[in-house]
Amino acid sequence: MKVGLLLAYCVCFITCQNQAPQKIQYGKANPVNHQTWDDLLQKHVTEQGNVNYKGFIADTVLLNQYLNQLTKNKPTNNWSEKAQLAYWINVYNAFTVKLIVDNYPLASIKDIKKGIPFISSVWDIKFIEFDEETIDLNKVEHGILRKQFNEPRIHFAINCASFSCPRLLNKAYTAEKLEQQLTFMTKDFLNDPKRNRLTEKEVQLSKIFSWFKGDFTKQGTLVEFLNQYAPVKIADNANISHLDYNWQLNE
Repeated sequence: MKVGLLLAYCVCFITCQNQAPQKIQYGKANPVNHQTWDDLLQKHVTEQGNVNYKGFIADTVLLNQYLNQLTKNKPTNNWSEKAQLAYWINVYNAFTVKLIVDNYPLASIKDIKKGIPFISSVWDIKFIEFDEETIDLNKVEHGILRKQFNEPRIHFAINCASFSCPRLLNKAYTAEKLEQQLTFMTKDFLNDPKRNRLTEKEVQLSKIFSWFKGDFTKQGTLVEFLNQYAPVKIADNANISHLDYNWQLNE
């Protein structure tokens, strides 16, 4: 009896020892973990969205490690839609910070001039290197986020490193918190008098609502969209104008 138990124990021990721990393969069934990006944001971005780019420069190693994690683990259909959307929002924001860091100091993101003058802009610079292609920020925003996801609130989540943009949230976007985060950022943007000024009859909006009006009117009028998140009830016949856009760096 004792011999039998001893043999069983030995077989179990040998079997368990031969089973190597499985390494998580991001980009397949498992979404990327954005904790590194979350840590960097909380360290270098204020609650108001002011960015310490010198701090990001000091943490270039960590930033590059996170960017490499992103480009080596693109979403698959096994990911939830929220996980995919959070991934691409973080890609846009993290690589925008990378672009500023690589060209710092500068007064505005628009001061970064590469490519063909008056034809290509900073958003056409192809520097996001995936295994199969190298893409630009325009591809992320217009070819992926706006094209593949029916979610107009992405315009308040992605940040173009400028004062008039919706502020850079100092937390990473995640699938688990995405709905809450998108709603919060939309309300935050509309409640900010530096970026939008709203009364019942007079509405001065960010030019984002002009540039991408079609994204906000797929399910109704622009006023109907605004009234889901605005601090005041805007009248259907309110006078709508747009504020000048400040491209000064958001530091």
